[in-house]
This record gives sequence, structure tokens and C-alpha cells, in this order.
Amino acid sequence: MKIMIASDIHGSAYYCELMLRTFESENADRLLLLGDILYHGPRNDLPEGYDPKKVADLLNNISEKIICVRGNCDADVDLMVLSFPMTTECAVVPIGEKMMYATHGHVYNPDSLPPVPKGDMLLYGHTHVPELRESGGVMCINPGSVSLPKCSSAHSCILLKDGIFGWKDLETGDYYRYYDSLADEKHM
Repeated sequence: MKIMIASDIHGSAYYCELMLRTFESENADRLLLLGDILYHGPRNDLPEGYDPKKVADLLNNISEKIICVRGNCDADVDLMVLSFPMTTECAVVPIGEKMMYATHGHVYNPDSLPPVPKGDMLLYGHTHVPELRESGGVMCINPGSVSLPKCSSAHSCILLKDGIFGWKDLETGDYYRYYDSLADEKHM
């Protein structure tokens, strides 16, 4: 199974369409969204193509393929226009012998780990910066932001297949980082 992992769309129909074209061209089976889907948030500028209603329509078209956790900019009113659940702040997804704890990142992140065993993984967004780092024995993985990247990073997502995470630049279509979680397991 191939999973696309993305975060922080923040209402950008332009970048949501780009993400969904990548989802389709990569033949991904599921889309794991790490929150901040429709609203840009009070500290962010409006992203290019800001149109939360259109983002909702675009995502609702593939609702059966979406797993979504709630971010700090996601509100109860958002649930009224989305046809997929976004009521929880975390999801747990198995990958081989490990578990991935998926959350937005405003509560749990590399500096504030959830109660997960060493060797498992934490997927999070929120910072808008792609990241791969170990913290307390937990591999912490951030896809960056679909629409509002920070620190000169790319508009990006992650594609996960067979334990390999690949960070992909949504504008160029290039992969720029890989992490083999199964090989890493052998070295822990």
C-alpha cells in the first residue's frame, strides 16, 4: 500500500490541486492529512489560491481514501463541509512491526513526545518545515507544508511505500530526501 502524507493545506485550492495531482500520478492508495486543512490561521498570510470551500470539495471527492487528524486551525464548523472524519487529534497507523503516531504537532512533537515506545514513529506537521530526526528513541517525521512552507523549504508531502518515506517537492515533482524505516529498525 502506498500512502501520501501531507499537512498544512491552509485553504489553498491551488496547492491542494497540485497535491491531488501528485496523489493520482503516484497511484497512492490513502491520503493521511496531518491537520490545518481549510483555514489559514491568524498568524499565516493567505496562501496562493485561498478557497477553503473548493479545498473541501476537492478532498470530499476522495473522502473514502482520506485519514485526517485535526490541527490547531481546524474548527468544528469545518466538519460541516467535510465528508470525512476529522474529529480526533491523533491516529495510529501500523507500518511493519512499528506504529506511526500521526498528529498535527501543536501538542505532540519532537520536543513533547506522546507516550509511545522507543522504535516507533511520530508523524507531525504544524511547523511547515520538513524534518527527520530522532528524539527519545522515536523517529520524528514531518512532511512540511503543502501551501505555506517555511525556512526556504519546498511545498511538499511524503510518499510512503514498503517502509520507505520519500519527501517530494510538489512543484518540481522531485524527491529530495528518503528514510528507510525498515532498515533503520535493524540498526536500533
